[in-house]
Amino acid sequence: MTHATAPSPDAPLEASATIDGAEWWRSAVIYQIYPRSFADANGDGMGDLAGITSRLDALKQLGIDAIWLSPFFASPQKDAGYDVSDYCAVDPLFGTLEDFDTMADAAHARGIRVIVDLVPNNSSDQHEWFQEALAAAPGSPERARYIFRDGRGEHGEEAPNNWDSVFGGPAWTRTANADGSPDQWYLHLFDSSQPDFDWSNADVRRMFRDVLRFWLDRGVDGFRVDVAHGLVKADGLPDFTPPVGAGSMGGQAADEEPVTAPYWGQEGVHEIYREWNQVLAEYDGQRVLCAEAWVDPLEKMALWVRSDEMQQAFNFPYLETPWNGPALRTIIDKSLAAFSSVGAPSTWVLSNHDVVRHASRLALTAENPQGHGIGPETGDRPDRELGLRRARAASALMLALPGGAYIYQGEELGLPEAIDLPDEARQDPTWFRTSGERYGRDGCRVPIPWEADAPAYGFSETGASWLPQPEDWGPYARASQRGDADSTLELYSRALWLRSTHQLGLGAIEWHDAGDDSILWFSNGPITVVANTGVTDAVVPTPLRDATRILASSPHDEGALPADTTAWFLTP
Repeated sequence: MTHATAPSPDAPLEASATIDGAEWWRSAVIYQIYPRSFADANGDGMGDLAGITSRLDALKQLGIDAIWLSPFFASPQKDAGYDVSDYCAVDPLFGTLEDFDTMADAAHARGIRVIVDLVPNNSSDQHEWFQEALAAAPGSPERARYIFRDGRGEHGEEAPNNWDSVFGGPAWTRTANADGSPDQWYLHLFDSSQPDFDWSNADVRRMFRDVLRFWLDRGVDGFRVDVAHGLVKADGLPDFTPPVGAGSMGGQAADEEPVTAPYWGQEGVHEIYREWNQVLAEYDGQRVLCAEAWVDPLEKMALWVRSDEMQQAFNFPYLETPWNGPALRTIIDKSLAAFSSVGAPSTWVLSNHDVVRHASRLALTAENPQGHGIGPETGDRPDRELGLRRARAASALMLALPGGAYIYQGEELGLPEAIDLPDEARQDPTWFRTSGERYGRDGCRVPIPWEADAPAYGFSETGASWLPQPEDWGPYARASQRGDADSTLELYSRALWLRSTHQLGLGAIEWHDAGDDSILWFSNGPITVVANTGVTDAVVPTPLRDATRILASSPHDEGALPADTTAWFLTP
């Protein structure tokens, strides 16, 4: 059996042929940029838009189709920009609107589409509307844009209901009048600095349609919609106690029937996205809405991507599936069936800015609920070698599946979670609202390495970094891996080139029986994929013994398939 040669890292990627009626987003590989941690052009330790522009060639070389930028809007940065004070302005931390235009133009010139992150569930408490609401009286039009309520108890001293914040602690904060006397309470499903909008209010709906048009007029190709399942709350705001084991964003324990919280997944959200769909239709080209919708089961998630609503929804059930053959096959089949039932592509994702990086997560042995994170005192400390081996195998499996795929910055380098951050460096609201009980998400947000020997690994020429980078990250740097055929970077580059060349994103899978549940074996067009999720080595299925192995997540002898390894074969 022979091994196909990987493309030269300096060679341009071949463009795949266009298939009539296949919108770009149905098969796109979208790269998530967390702006503050990607590249810092001015040396202040905070990534910025100019830094993104300076590194676009590396992303073009990787072979992605689009970038998604986490929020860069004006913000007090209480929650890393997900607390927006002005939706039509760039925060000075990241640059200017002109910097955004320059970045977007540079991306488009390279054939890379641009998706921005929109935060419609809540604003910052520094947003002019919320400041007006605080200064206005109960029942006023200004307060009607948010969810203000009188408290319970004889003097309104108790919160309006028992809801908890995703970040820990109560989801309600009481305000005070100018004279210091207590006033109404306001709802914040996240930090107290992030008051929830009332989406039954016409002003709110009108404002966000205007925000969409503002960015569409600047040429963006779509929006990732934060907390897309949370905008509408159940009438009466009833008390609710989540089942034990349910994720903070709405996930459910695996052995329990899904229960819909009164603040997640309400039917009224769909009317909003039908309105947004019509706004995007006003513009030429194929614009996209992608839902961050943590809802169960997959059949319900598919409601967000019906033909008159959004185009994509993040496949969180897939992200949360362990490295286990039967579990993976089940979730792949369910995903393809659920999304295809409404004419939408499935998406696949393994990491993002809210979860433990999968190079560490897949080596954890205990449960790790979304958003809790891991840190120095976490008892379950992942084996780094095992985690990377599984991450490479899982990524190779994911990138062979039909539909859209998302890559989180740094995963193409095999970055693990930064576990040993000092307490004084942490910035996630979860850490503070739980008094250190949960480490939160800082560990997956540490600035990524570019050059091993440069200050801040090339993230910032001054060596400044808003979160400290681990001292042993030099081998993970992009420059260290480039051209090394065995590196994680080259594994991703090779997989993306093959995926594009053979149009795997527009394909369909056919399962084969390996006689062992731990072995996943399927074909997608001319590519056949075999993944060993077991703990012992296996052999390559007999029909593939003479096939050309064109990609492997770990080195192995011909005919062998070691544990935690995925291989691709070119078949007639």
